[in-house]
Amino acid sequence: MLTTLAVENYRSLRHLVLPLARLTVVTGANGSGKSSLYRALRLLADASRNGAVAALAREGGLQSTLWAGPEAGSKTGAGTQGTVRTKRVGLRLGFAGDDFGYALDLGMPIPAVTEFNLDPEFKRECLWRGPVLKPATLLADRANGTVRARGDDGAWAPPRKIRLTDSMLAESASPEVLMMRERIRSWRFYDQFRTDADAPARASPIGTRTPVLDHDGADLQTIREVGNAAALDEAVANAFPGARVEIANQDTRFGLCFHQRGLLRPLDAAELSDGTLRYLLWVAALLTPRPPELLVLNEPETSLHPDLLVPLAALIATAAERMQLIVVTHARPLIRSIEVVAEDRASTLTLVKELSETTLDGQGRLDEPSWHWPKR
Repeated sequence: MLTTLAVENYRSLRHLVLPLARLTVVTGANGSGKSSLYRALRLLADASRNGAVAALAREGGLQSTLWAGPEAGSKTGAGTQGTVRTKRVGLRLGFAGDDFGYALDLGMPIPAVTEFNLDPEFKRECLWRGPVLKPATLLADRANGTVRARGDDGAWAPPRKIRLTDSMLAESASPEVLMMRERIRSWRFYDQFRTDADAPARASPIGTRTPVLDHDGADLQTIREVGNAAALDEAVANAFPGARVEIANQDTRFGLCFHQRGLLRPLDAAELSDGTLRYLLWVAALLTPRPPELLVLNEPETSLHPDLLVPLAALIATAAERMQLIVVTHARPLIRSIEVVAEDRASTLTLVKELSETTLDGQGRLDEPSWHWPKR
C-alpha cells in the first residue's frame, strides 16, 4: 500500500507531500488542485510505460505544466513581481510505501542541434527499499544518461547507458525495477465514463472474458459470470429497489438486460438513462474480478442522482477491502457517506489554494510525512 505521495512544481502543486490511507478521499473547492493531483498520479503511471514525455506534450509541454509562481512559493510574502529562478527547473513526482519507494525528476534538456529541444529529460530516478530514501536503501539509481542497479549480492552492477527521454522503469531489467514497473502498470484510473448514444457500454459486443473494465466502459457484461454476482445483485438492489441485471447471450453477442419493478420487459443498455448506466459502470469497475494495487476514481458522482451516492459509497468501502483507493471528489454527501461506511479505513484530505498555490488544509511542514527528493 502507498503511504506517501509527493509532487513538486506540477501546476499549482509547488510542494505537496500527502499521507495516503487504504481509502483516501481528496476533496476541495473548484480550482483547488484536485485535477492536478489526479493528473500527477497518471503521469507517474505513464512513466512506467515510457509515456511521460508524450503525456506532458498533450498538456502543452513541460513548460506549460511547471509551477508558474515564484521559486520560493507565493506565500513567502516576498511578492511575485520581478522574481527570477535561481535553481534548475524540475518537475518531481514520487511515492513510497512500507516496502518500496520511487521518485523521478524531469527537467529541460541542455540545448543541442535538434528540433526536439523542448522534450523533457529524466534527470534523476531512484528506487529504494523502505518508506524513506536513503543511500543505503537504494536499489536502482539513474543519473541523467546512466542507470545502475544492485545485484543479488547487494553490490552495484556496472552502470549502463539509457536515453535521456526514457524512464528506467521501462528500460532497466533488474528484478526490483521490473517488479516496480509491473506494480505501477497495474494501477487503474477511471475518469468520466462515456454514456452517450454511441458509448461502448450501450452496445452488444461479442462476448469475451474481460475481468478489467475498460476506461471507456466497454465490456460491462463480464462481471455477471466471472465476478462476484451476489455483490453485483446487492449493489443494484441498493440503488434501485426491486431491480436486477441479467446478461442476454444472442448468437455470442452479450446484451445488458435491466429488470425494473413495474415494467413488463427489461430495458437494454441503449435505453438506460446516463445516470443509471454510469452507476452500473461503477459497479463493474469497483467489483472487478482482478483488483489492482491502486484504483483512482475522478469525480465518480458525475451525473448521479444524490440518492445513488449512498450505495456508491458502500461500493467504494467494499472495494477498499481488496485494493487501495483514491477518490477525487467535491460531493460532500458522497464524502460523508464514505466516512460513515468505511469508518477508520477512510482518510479525507482537503486541498486549498492560497495565492495560486495548492496545500493540504491544516498541514504544516512538521506535519508532512517524511520525504526526501533525490538530488541531481
